Amino acid sequence: MADAAPAAILRQRLTAEALASRLPALLVAAQRVADTVAQGVHGRRRTGPGESFWQFRRYMAGDPVERIDWRQTAKTDAVYVRETEWESAQTVWLWRDGSPSMAWASRPEFPLKSARAELLLMALVSLLARGGERVGLLAEGARAVHGRFAVNRLGEALVEDAGKSGDRPPAARLSRHAHVVLFGDFLGPLAETDAAIARLAGGGARGQMVQIADAAEENLPYVGRTRFQGLENEGEMLVARVESVRAEYRAVYADHVAGLRAIARAHGWGYVAHRTDRPPETALLTLWLALGDASARAR
Repeated sequence: MADAAPAAILRQRLTAEALASRLPALLVAAQRVADTVAQGVHGRRRTGPGESFWQFRRYMAGDPVERIDWRQTAKTDAVYVRETEWESAQTVWLWRDGSPSMAWASRPEFPLKSARAELLLMALVSLLARGGERVGLLAEGARAVHGRFAVNRLGEALVEDAGKSGDRPPAARLSRHAHVVLFGDFLGPLAETDAAIARLAGGGARGQMVQIADAAEENLPYVGRTRFQGLENEGEMLVARVESVRAEYRAVYADHVAGLRAIARAHGWGYVAHRTDRPPETALLTLWLALGDASARAR
């Protein structure tokens, strides 16, 4: 008789099955969020040196004659030039925290932190794919993809990766043109987070840290006798009067967030904070604009 699967393997399997069952709904929701943001901003595609065709436009004084597309011009009475996309060999690598602490919400009407991270990740994939960028999950053996099927492929990769990623991104050798976006609660020790970011930034990769938090983690709104149960084998803690430690807790939490901001700043990365009781479109727009600013600085 075969031995029972270890708890970690069983949890990984159940996590993957749960994500797979709701993947279609996740993709639809992600597209909706991406559509909302896309309506208010311009894409990241831009004209420049490269080989991929972007568009035809009318010839203007000063355009090199060799850029005239004679076939297109012959179809009309105007002269047209052929524009190509700017190709910076950039790939955007995405990671979301898969640790147990992400599978939590303080109220039934709030999404799990893990669900919000996955929604933002897939919505960002949708925007990046529309802009012609290559995208991939930051995982062992992962490959970046691009084009019209990028959203579905990344969704499938997210299912395969479910339960495998821990609370820190894996070490990876990335090109200097790569960009990294990390989604997590980043509640672990600051020194460990700093080391993980340093490994990724050491090769020149730029990045964004997106901290996903539940409102209760920031405010500690509970009153009276409260029992806290750790999600990662930390045990239990009983507090007789939570309100008596609220001010101290909030100060510690604020210091931790300040530490995360300092880590991002020290490595030339960006930091975005998002609470699950707030619209995902706001965080995605902030992140999208930050990515555009980072790309502009890199050129």
